[in-house]
Amino acid sequence: MRTILVVNDDGIGANGIQRLAKALTKYGKVYVIAPEKERSAASHSIVFRRPIAVEPYDFPVEGVTAYTCDGQPADCVRLGCLALLPEKPDVVFSGINHGYNVGTDIQYSATVGAAFEADYLGCHAVAVSEGMFDANVVTDAYLDEIIAKTIDMEVPKGYIINVNVPDGDLSEIKGFKTGVTVAREYFHEDTYTKVEEMENGGMKFEVSGVLVNNVIPGTDYEAVFNKYISVGVVSNIGVDTTFSV
Repeated sequence: MRTILVVNDDGIGANGIQRLAKALTKYGKVYVIAPEKERSAASHSIVFRRPIAVEPYDFPVEGVTAYTCDGQPADCVRLGCLALLPEKPDVVFSGINHGYNVGTDIQYSATVGAAFEADYLGCHAVAVSEGMFDANVVTDAYLDEIIAKTIDMEVPKGYIINVNVPDGDLSEIKGFKTGVTVAREYFHEDTYTKVEEMENGGMKFEVSGVLVNNVIPGTDYEAVFNKYISVGVVSNIGVDTTFSV
């Protein structure tokens, strides 16, 4: 039986991690370790110079052993692999993230960062993300097939599998597109707006982004833009980058 670790960056109470963990119970013994609150855009950061608190959590999926962590998503992976689980997990699933992790957003993503950490520690790693609007229906319809395709997919050490499920009606979905590359362009056009001037001369800014339609053929963003479930690999640092599935 596989030992499966599930993590995320949206927090342990997020709908996505509960759906993913439930779907994975048919594939092995599932453990969940997740931040007690949202840690989006934390990338691959970990906690130093303070203890990390871990507490048991009453997870709403039968048979799943769960813990909350006050560290980052990558800490959740490290704790699972190096301290909490009875053995190193065979596979780590990170997600289901609320919002795509394609293109340049991958470098900010703590969902993907956690998967990278799993790869560092010698585990097969899969990151799963979905659109922010009505993707739940699409994801749930395809989730078992996504898991079946990726849980044993052979990739070299130094790579993770990155899955993105598009928004849209179920009838619009065209199936899977594998072998996609990472789009090298931003898919949001970001602007910073000054929202406050402080008495000491400082300023406060907020960022906002507009989705752009500049899609490059063969990329992860093009796949979800055209209503395909995107399945690609992303290289960790210091590895050959010629591999694809």
